[in-house]
Amino acid sequence: MHVQFWGAARTVTGSMHLVVVDGRRLLLDCGLFQGRRKEAFERNRKLPFDPRGIDAVVLSHAHIDHSGNLPSLVRGGFDGPIFATPATRDLCAYMLLDSAQIQENDVQYVNRRREARGETPFEPLYTAADAVDTLRRFVTVDYDRPFEPVPGVRTHFVNAGHILGAASVALDLTEGGRSRRLVFSGDIGRKDQPILKDPQIIADADCLIMESTYGDRRHEGTGEAREALRRLVHETCVERHGKLLIPAFAVGRTQEIVYGLNELWEAGRLPPVDVFVDSPLAVNATEVLRLHPECYDEEMRKTILRDDDHDALGFRRLRYIREAAASKALNDIEGPAVIVSASGMCEGGRILHHLKNHLGDPRTTLLFVGFQAESTLGRYILDGNDPIKIFGDPVAVRARIEKVDGYSAHADRDELLEWASRTRDAGRLQRTFLVHGEPPAMYTLAAGLRGVGLQHVEIPERGQVFDL
Repeated sequence: MHVQFWGAARTVTGSMHLVVVDGRRLLLDCGLFQGRRKEAFERNRKLPFDPRGIDAVVLSHAHIDHSGNLPSLVRGGFDGPIFATPATRDLCAYMLLDSAQIQENDVQYVNRRREARGETPFEPLYTAADAVDTLRRFVTVDYDRPFEPVPGVRTHFVNAGHILGAASVALDLTEGGRSRRLVFSGDIGRKDQPILKDPQIIADADCLIMESTYGDRRHEGTGEAREALRRLVHETCVERHGKLLIPAFAVGRTQEIVYGLNELWEAGRLPPVDVFVDSPLAVNATEVLRLHPECYDEEMRKTILRDDDHDALGFRRLRYIREAAASKALNDIEGPAVIVSASGMCEGGRILHHLKNHLGDPRTTLLFVGFQAESTLGRYILDGNDPIKIFGDPVAVRARIEKVDGYSAHADRDELLEWASRTRDAGRLQRTFLVHGEPPAMYTLAAGLRGVGLQHVEIPERGQVFDL
């Protein structure tokens, strides 16, 4: 039995890990790699194995860097089951179709330019039809219920606390009379965060595949993040009469931001400014969240009961926007507003139009509330590049750029170390593999893990194989 790392190896995106047990091939996640456009396009299109040889997929959660290349797998001939929690499947019903539309629209835009130059047009990475075929292969399994994705692998999900439906995965592997427990962390959430329950621990692991996104830094507390949000709304919208733009992942981060704004509104601490959530996917994800109260923590349940309108994700000055015409109309709004829009790394979606229209205005504040991966537009802006390119055109950056880490859905360094320490409590853990992080974060976390007693910590390269 062995594991081969094909994605999120020394990088943050494109989660994809191949586990082979007694000849059966099980894929953990199949996410989109995000980064430099040409490199991302080639890597996502050319899967590093024959999809027809994969027997099953176990999906940790719905974020596109974990689920977003499943349609390519199916398009390439995969015809096995995809196991996920019910909430993950419900989110993927929207997210994969949304991703397919982005693939098709992006290729249409590129092809217009290629055709004008007499070049051969591209085909989209996958289409809406491929996404629908993918959804037909989902098999849902609740947390803590054992299942067998392939013979020789007994599996169960536990709550990872990251986003709705997110799971860490325990895989009990059996081959030739040997048994090993492999634990895949997925993306680990934070303790004591609003809306969702805290992440759970899977004990008795022999081998651990663990995310490391924030392995080299500590987050602000939720209260500090909420105060920073209040301050920036006041400084931008009241003092400068500008727009506060917040790029946010449609699933998870948007709902956390809205929850925080709602709390400020209910407490009378939010100025009377209009707030827009401009993302059809975020609107759909919010509706899915409302359908899964079994995932709520105690704070969320109490907030719903005491809230004036019994809605923790809505208030009088908040408007959710689906229609493209209504989104375009936001650019003509005079005066202050808060606009929360996808995508979180500014790699696509409606946030690009808002950036193009408002980044050149010094009254604007651009607030990053999530991780910005290397080579993404969000990272270029955060690193101080000026001008930047949007839709191929140069755009001056005159806006104020701010970053708040307290809204991150990922555990920070201290929380990751605590999670790993509790995973090894039984003393069986022999080897840890760090994935889903940039090298500085990985090396820092590896040193920290060794400091708490995890001696054999590996940082796999793409394609590297390890016996289990």
